[in-house]
Amino acid sequence: MLDIMEELNHNYVIEEFEALTKDAGRVQRETLRKILEENSKAEYLQQLGLDGRTDPETFKNCVPLVTHKDLEPYIQRIADGDDSSILTGEPITAISLSSGTTQGKPKFIPFNKELVKSTMQIYRTSFAFRNRELPIGNGKALQFIYSSKQFKTKGGLSASTATTNIYRSAEFKNTMKAMQSQCCSPDEVIFGPDFHQSLYCHLLCGLIYRDEVQFVFSTFAHSIVHAFRTFEEVWEELCTDIRDGVLSNRVTVSSIRAAMSRILKPNPELADLIYKKCVNLSNWYGLIPELFPNAKYIYGIMTGSMLPYLKKLRHYAGGLPLLSADYGSSEGWIAANVNPKLPPELATFAVLPDIGYFEFIPLKGNLEDQGLDQTAATILYAEAEPVGLTEVKVGEEYEIVVTSFAGLYRYRLGDVVKVMGFYNSTPELQFICRRSLLLTINIDKNTEKDLQLAVEAAGKRLMEEKLEVVDFSSHADMSSDPGHYVIFWELSGEANDDVLRECCNCLDQSFVDAGYIGSRKVNAIGALELRVLRRGTFQKILDHYLGLGAAVSQFKTPRFVGPTNSTVLQILCSNVAKTYFSTAYG
Repeated sequence: MLDIMEELNHNYVIEEFEALTKDAGRVQRETLRKILEENSKAEYLQQLGLDGRTDPETFKNCVPLVTHKDLEPYIQRIADGDDSSILTGEPITAISLSSGTTQGKPKFIPFNKELVKSTMQIYRTSFAFRNRELPIGNGKALQFIYSSKQFKTKGGLSASTATTNIYRSAEFKNTMKAMQSQCCSPDEVIFGPDFHQSLYCHLLCGLIYRDEVQFVFSTFAHSIVHAFRTFEEVWEELCTDIRDGVLSNRVTVSSIRAAMSRILKPNPELADLIYKKCVNLSNWYGLIPELFPNAKYIYGIMTGSMLPYLKKLRHYAGGLPLLSADYGSSEGWIAANVNPKLPPELATFAVLPDIGYFEFIPLKGNLEDQGLDQTAATILYAEAEPVGLTEVKVGEEYEIVVTSFAGLYRYRLGDVVKVMGFYNSTPELQFICRRSLLLTINIDKNTEKDLQLAVEAAGKRLMEEKLEVVDFSSHADMSSDPGHYVIFWELSGEANDDVLRECCNCLDQSFVDAGYIGSRKVNAIGALELRVLRRGTFQKILDHYLGLGAAVSQFKTPRFVGPTNSTVLQILCSNVAKTYFSTAYG
């Protein structure tokens, strides 16, 4: 059997992907059969009356559609130490934690070796297509990856984020090595207990190995932007470390200091070079290729809630391409980016038909009669019966339903996707939004994308003042009658009141949902409120999630803060510097 290196070098992975996707329907039936046979002893499946049958029709008739809430009692039993076959044939040996940014607290998700295998399969597939278009040589990757806090559940299982579970696996390290993507940073930095110290050392390691860096990576675009915003603040200190060969006193973790001492040596010439480049850069434009001259691209998840960070990321990237990473969730992977040259805004993901069994709930509505845009209609209207992987239609939107090897059966992921085409017989998906994330008060239905577009429209006025929105969130304030939208902004600098009043009005007018406009005109929804935050507010929110056990590399800023996220709402409201109300409909 070919080893991983030979597979990658000889396009073995692409040939394997071609074979899988040419008969995706058959592969899906075989995958479902395998999942049900491996887990036939699971209590959950046995009580549903499958009686050993593994065909899709019986499966759909016997097994209900579920959400995480439906499976929580079973997962909690596993976490509490029940090692019987509850959701899977073999006992679950670890728990993954979701980021918690959607509901305000992390979810427990079963994790097993099958999820590691599917992750490596996704990584190898996307790398093969990526490397065919933008080949890299032997070198290193500047990877802003971090572990999260680990703890033991009541039953003694290790609980950590999905990314941490992956990063700790031998399969991950072997695959990265085979893909010529060894991290610049030692494990002590990746698994360090303090994110700020790890980030500083990631930057330092990248500079030490600057000529060997082939690409820059983090799970989410937000982490890359955050890293280079931090670089703007600490670059002189980094230069001093390199010049003297002595690590900054800001790094206090002994294991990190010991690991860094093995690679940090006095190098005045390198320090002077970096110093000169930073001094001569105009507003940090093109920072990444200046620092890492042999980098070929920047890689990470850049779709969905990451889209607002693309402008700043492109500023740092200069002419380097941005490549969107693959499509998945804390529950497992779904699809690979096999069209790496598409810009992130147009990125599509081809479903791997053998890593899970997938169904799709069609989302349709009478748009013309109701005056709703497509995205709002998909959220609002009743659902049809799920269809199979090969039965979806190009141009239609669906909610994904996943059946996995890790004990999730007909699990509603909550993601809305659009089918953009097919790769052989497997669909290529574009992520649209999270189904549950809506800014709504009355009959209005505004999605995360609608919020993003409104912020972008209003942000153009800030650009005239050479300012930008660092980050943003929102809240539907129902404490007064009528309720109204609250938009939170953190800005890169001070803006005068007249400009911010204009921005507030622009935000209000940029929500084009018919339900919102109609409600505003008759005062069924009150005037939009813009709250400008003190600098560092979103860092406090990040620190809050780190304290809950989240990993920075999987952090997503919560765009809608509801009553279940009371701590985040408190952080936002206690850091307001200025407040403005729209007069757009007054």
